[in-house]
Amino acid sequence: MPGNVTSVHPPVRTGMLVGRSHTTRPVVSVAPEPVAVDLGSAQLRIWLGPHGMLSVPVGQGLRTPVVRRGRIVDGPACTTELRRLLQDHRIPLPVGSLVVACRPVLATPADQEATRRVLNAVLAPARLLFVDSVRAGAIGAGAAAGTLLLADIGAQLTEVALLEHGRVVAARRAEVGTRDLNHAVTAGMLADTATRLIRELRQEPALRQPVRAALARGVVVIGDGATRPDLTARLVATLGATVHRAAAPRTAALTGAGMAAVAATRHPLADRTRPPSGKDERQ
Repeated sequence: MPGNVTSVHPPVRTGMLVGRSHTTRPVVSVAPEPVAVDLGSAQLRIWLGPHGMLSVPVGQGLRTPVVRRGRIVDGPACTTELRRLLQDHRIPLPVGSLVVACRPVLATPADQEATRRVLNAVLAPARLLFVDSVRAGAIGAGAAAGTLLLADIGAQLTEVALLEHGRVVAARRAEVGTRDLNHAVTAGMLADTATRLIRELRQEPALRQPVRAALARGVVVIGDGATRPDLTARLVATLGATVHRAAAPRTAALTGAGMAAVAATRHPLADRTRPPSGKDERQ
């Protein structure tokens, strides 16, 4: 598994080859099923490999939302919604799954722990990894190589990050998104917010050159905001740079997390040297 994840490692599960003389056959490792989760402010999404993606609107039928500004604000209700989502689609939960969960950039340890509790209750994974949503989005957009500026303009968060070969070097975020669009907040204002965050990165002396190089390449935009031509056009005008919209911007982060989950199952020892749960490592 590439960098910028945190992981939890319970005991390795093993299985026996079945046959007449199974007691003499070697013990083999059971590969965990890869699962990815993106608990966003607009949609709760689960990637289940061959079963595809499942999603449900946040707070559908509830008096209050379960996720607000990228933070789980009602853990029990979020757990219930995810369980109902899986039951409605009659998807059996994989035993001993490896789960990769997206987290908003600059998420606090408390935010991450709230997500961990929900996913442990719903999925009971053998291993749980966290990946910054901006990094997952770059992977899902097929743009993780080289120096990259990525803007994730979601429902209630706007996040920008400078990445080097898929590794988050620096990031900024603002608690505003497309669900705030009304007479007081316009698409142009959201674009200006993303521009301001990028300029803040560029003002850092150590980041000036890589940000300049990334702008020459163009800014990759994911999230609901990437579906709005007026917003992306404003970004082009204010940044003076090309803007690349991901092919499936709303699900780019989940797709990238799913790809990371598959990679982690193929390299089961890749994360054994990382810190235990609760100790975050950003690379």
